[in-house]
Amino acid sequence: MNINLTLIGQSLTFIAFVIFTMKFVWPLLISAMEAREQRIEDGLLAADRADKDLELAQKKATSQLHEAKQQAAAIIDQANKRATQLVEEAKEQARAEAERINAQAQAEVERQVSQAREELRSQVAVLAIAGAEKVLGESIDASKHNSMLDKLAAEL
Repeated sequence: MNINLTLIGQSLTFIAFVIFTMKFVWPLLISAMEAREQRIEDGLLAADRADKDLELAQKKATSQLHEAKQQAAAIIDQANKRATQLVEEAKEQARAEAERINAQAQAEVERQVSQAREELRSQVAVLAIAGAEKVLGESIDASKHNSMLDKLAAEL
């Protein structure tokens, strides 16, 4: 065997193998690599979208938390105002009740003072009659002198 003939045969076989590989094997490998490259690219894009979605979700959660805090502060403020209003209403009712009780007590005092004056007037009239009887030495008829005694009691 000749080395040249062997070398030519091996070269032709190698060229046939390369052509066969380029025609049948290589496109399958290229398509598999392109598919894998596309899946990797899609995965990276999905990861980027997930990062952006996460960032947006965090911003939204922060915004909602801030809004909830504001609403809670508003509700607390409203509750404090209502509590203050209730306290003021209770104070006002207590004042009104105290004034009413005071007015009743004042009226009762005036009624008792008036009653005491009337009792004193009647007692003074009796004392005046008793004094006049002793001074005059005779009995004064209260039924005859009723108007005069009423006048005297009114002056006292």
